[in-house]
Amino acid sequence: MLTKYNLKMPREVYSGENALENIKPILEKSGAKKVALFTGVDLENAGLTEYPISLIKEAGCELVIYDQIPREPSYIEAQAVIDEFKKSGSDFIIAIGGGSVQDTAKLASILVTDEYGVKELLDTPTRGKKCVKTLMIPTTAGTGAEATPNSIVGVPEKQVKIGIVNTDTIPDFVILDSVMIKKLPRKIAAATGVDALAHAIECYTSAKANPFSDTFALRALDLILNNILDACNDPEAMEAKNQMMIAAFLAGVAITASGTTAVHALSYPLGGKYHISHGDSNAILLAPVMRFNEPYCRDRLASAYDQCVHGEKTCTTVEEKSAYIIEWLGNIVKELDIPTSLSQAYGVPAEDIDFLVNAGMQQQRLLVNNMRPVTPEDARKLYEEIL
Repeated sequence: MLTKYNLKMPREVYSGENALENIKPILEKSGAKKVALFTGVDLENAGLTEYPISLIKEAGCELVIYDQIPREPSYIEAQAVIDEFKKSGSDFIIAIGGGSVQDTAKLASILVTDEYGVKELLDTPTRGKKCVKTLMIPTTAGTGAEATPNSIVGVPEKQVKIGIVNTDTIPDFVILDSVMIKKLPRKIAAATGVDALAHAIECYTSAKANPFSDTFALRALDLILNNILDACNDPEAMEAKNQMMIAAFLAGVAITASGTTAVHALSYPLGGKYHISHGDSNAILLAPVMRFNEPYCRDRLASAYDQCVHGEKTCTTVEEKSAYIIEWLGNIVKELDIPTSLSQAYGVPAEDIDFLVNAGMQQQRLLVNNMRPVTPEDARKLYEEIL
């Protein structure tokens, strides 16, 4: 656990009933004149942008819309959107979407300059400086992008994903409104929800865990474990969905104070080479990596049991409590019908193990957070377990 730590968060966060109504006053007090709306065509077609757009116009703002942001973009695709944004002269950014939309918008907020772009930030992420204020309105309860300094992009030439970490990208404003995820397809709700679950449990068991991150990670873990199934399975379970929105945000805050571990590190090659969604990649690795880590974080997992299991508690020893939590994680992935075999579900051949190990071990930014050191041999065994 860290002995020195800090906490960085968005300046203002709005949640609860009719939270979207805060768009107009946010724009007015920010003095916004021209708003760049980052979103996706599918969200427009679903009608999720209609009300926010009306509020933007009521605030008297000119509006330009960027709705061609691909899911899990490469740095090249993100740069193409940002280049178009730079031509607009917009003085405020609103992102309505999942992690890909928000991450692209966050990068745009620090890349108004022509001196460098997304590619340069892969090596020197802190080079970018905030130039445009941002408002994030997530449409999934999972990525936590609305709270983090991280922007994830694919690097095609390396067939991996890389996180660009820059605290200037932390959003200025966030709106969490569960109406935005009411009609979210179960498959997407499940994948993004398990992503938030991974954030929470990884940050709580990270080598960089500290009193700040513990506060947010443990509360997020409690909310997710006890609400994710209802939120995904019942379209009308609005309270469970609201709790998931809050939990995903809290888990995102935990990332800023601590950091994810080997689950995320080893998942990046799965998305980079095979285009498995980020949430599904984490889901595949979640229980196996936590079993691998268990001897090094047993007490923490037992504490999670004490916090998150409500009603009668049947486990008494630290070992029993720790095992219960890991089994709970695996059961959630199973009950949400997320495939966990790379070969059967995604056609990953056994001969690709060498690539996965090499690519996974390159993610030292995250692997150093893992309480249990991960060697190439360990990574190989973990990939073989999920093959």
